[in-house]
Amino acid sequence: MKKVIITGSSSGFGLLAAQHFADNDYTVYATMRKSQKNESIKKDLEDYSSNIKVVSMDVSTDSSVSEAISSILAEAGTIDVLINNAGIMHMGVAEAFSVEQANQLMNVNYYGAIRTIQAVLPNMRKEGKGLIINTTSAYGRVFAPFAATYGASKAAVEAYTQSLKYELAPTGVEAIIVEPGPFATNLGGSFSPEARTEILSENSELQSIFNGMLEGFAVLMQSDDMPKPNLVAEAYLKLAEMPQGSRPTRTTVGIPLGADKVNELTQPIQDGSLQAYKMESLLETRIN
Repeated sequence: MKKVIITGSSSGFGLLAAQHFADNDYTVYATMRKSQKNESIKKDLEDYSSNIKVVSMDVSTDSSVSEAISSILAEAGTIDVLINNAGIMHMGVAEAFSVEQANQLMNVNYYGAIRTIQAVLPNMRKEGKGLIINTTSAYGRVFAPFAATYGASKAAVEAYTQSLKYELAPTGVEAIIVEPGPFATNLGGSFSPEARTEILSENSELQSIFNGMLEGFAVLMQSDDMPKPNLVAEAYLKLAEMPQGSRPTRTTVGIPLGADKVNELTQPIQDGSLQAYKMESLLETRIN
């Protein structure tokens, strides 16, 4: 059986992906933070399938990631797929979020992905194969008002993954990106209000625009036309099942908000830029 690590498996895309991969004969290491709330989720996932093993891991902490991945590798021997799905989201007036809040977001969404990647890569490089799927967002490609810190964290993962993909090409390991649009998940539960409340009091008109945006989103989330979150889990599996070296760098899922058009336009330019460095060989993943 192939083996996959999925971060942020306590809810949303991660939980659905854990179930979907287990249904398709993968051994799933579903990671989540240790908490009283997650104890019941852990039980439900492990009851769902004997293919699922829940591992406590906090992607925001070096030691937690190191210990969790080490324990997984000690049991599994190798890992075929790493899905960096864990994430949090802030929405609101950009100026009103503190530097500390921005750092919190980057620590989970960006540094968290780096931690898990660095923990699994030595094993994947040794095997000469492996797949890293980093979950970003349409907001990491087409930027929206009131999503500045969130969009910045996802854009950072976009840039990191693109460079990493080139660097890993000679090893046989692949790093790719999945860009979900808006979905009716509980990501909004991770919202934190702006810390710099004095800025909000000085910008009541802007705050009113933001409140209107939230109301519009609430209506959209209840629409029958809203894409179902399982589409992201299905996209993860489809990419995992594709032959080595054939996977696209970026895959949009759901309502792309223009990210698909940005990708179509810029990916050839991005890949073409390697010609200036005479590094075209990094465009093709070595098949081992």
